[in-house]
Amino acid sequence: MSQNELTELVDELRTLPTEVEWVEFKVNNENPDEIGEYISALANSSCILDKPYGYLVFGIENETHAVIGTLFDPRARKVNGQEIESWLLTFLDPHTDLEIIPGLYKGKKVVVIKISAALNIPIKFKGEDYIRVGSYKKRLKDFPEKARKIWMKDGKAFEDLIAIEGVDRATLLELIDMDSYFRLMKINVPESNDYKIEQFILKKLIYKNENSYSITNLCALLLAKDITGFTKLSRKAVRVIIYEGKDKAKTIREQVGKKGFAAGFEGLIDFINNQLPSNEEIEKAFRKEVRMYPEIAIREIVANALIHQDLTITGTSPMIEIYEDRIEISNPGSPLIDTLRFIDSPPISRNEKLASMMKRMYICEERGSGIDKAIKAAEEYQLPAPLFRKDDNFTRVVLFAPRSLRQMDSKDKIRACYQHCCLQHIVNGFMTNTSLRERFGIKDENYSTISRVIKETLEEGLIKDYDPQNKSRKNSRYIPYYV
Repeated sequence: MSQNELTELVDELRTLPTEVEWVEFKVNNENPDEIGEYISALANSSCILDKPYGYLVFGIENETHAVIGTLFDPRARKVNGQEIESWLLTFLDPHTDLEIIPGLYKGKKVVVIKISAALNIPIKFKGEDYIRVGSYKKRLKDFPEKARKIWMKDGKAFEDLIAIEGVDRATLLELIDMDSYFRLMKINVPESNDYKIEQFILKKLIYKNENSYSITNLCALLLAKDITGFTKLSRKAVRVIIYEGKDKAKTIREQVGKKGFAAGFEGLIDFINNQLPSNEEIEKAFRKEVRMYPEIAIREIVANALIHQDLTITGTSPMIEIYEDRIEISNPGSPLIDTLRFIDSPPISRNEKLASMMKRMYICEERGSGIDKAIKAAEEYQLPAPLFRKDDNFTRVVLFAPRSLRQMDSKDKIRACYQHCCLQHIVNGFMTNTSLRERFGIKDENYSTISRVIKETLEEGLIKDYDPQNKSRKNSRYIPYYV
């Protein structure tokens, strides 16, 4: 860049407002880590704002845009013996083009770092990606809606993006469990690896280049033999944590899954079930071989967590936490529908291709009825109703260990009444006092106890009378609020 071009660029940048998210002015802050974080933030913000470049300018005050001059000399600045530009590029992932331009502006020394915008994948520095929010640098993981805009910039779904490219045939077969694909699809496993690869190309799970292959995110997420072999996806591996007692004070064991979601699903469910006590251990009246939690509930909720996670959120993954009195299953991303409508609601997925493939592999329900099955199973085991909760950038489902009606608090009873009413609406059209007594496994003479639960649920606005003209409480029927 010539001196005249540098002057014109600085003139243009100085006319911008103070809170432009793709330009940052500094005077002498030459901390290399700080510079790397700003490069990540400016590259990512430029992508979102459709700017080809972001700029980090030294020698100009941020607040006033006054030209002060700088002591920063990028040619002389070394980090661990490396030139600063080379050192920065070592820690930027994926690599982005940047140009460090020193020069004079009206007789004062300035340095401009010109940064190419991110392309569909957030730029990380030392494993963390950043974003500009107003005039502040923030971690991108705290702003998932901004991350989503970067991933979707060219209109491609996350599943269609490339996880790794330039791998040879042998490496491809080492990375991907192709046999699991055919087994899960209930197709005889072909003997020929060439035929397997051809089928994966036809399904657009992988792409053939001249002398190498590219593996899509969808293929790696579902069928990786070891997901940690994919740098961009390694943090999406499912985590299972077992705690001692009812809080996080002491961890007994932590397991991070290695296989892809589909290839490793049965192993994941087996591992979870093996950590759970059986009813023999808790001395309940069920058959001794039946575990505390119904397997169908765990399967369906875990599958939902995998399918409905927000894949664009970085640095986090689906997680199963096992406590003495509950299991919490969470996934990144706020739910796309109201948690009250998880039952009997048309399925909506962020990840249509992931969901479609897992349905075809018989891992989850085809019509989105998995949650209904999980709740029904909890009722059959006479467990407290599952809790569906929206946390900060997370969706969490809690399965509770057995508790009697007397041990449940008011919220537990109301939640159970509402969910039972939803299930009854699907099957019979309405809920009654009798059906709710059966759900809780209590005797007919406790009619009044259930009437109080129904009354409280009515007052919460979660259910309503099927026939408002009916004056007989004994014969009343109820439907969910949304009907």
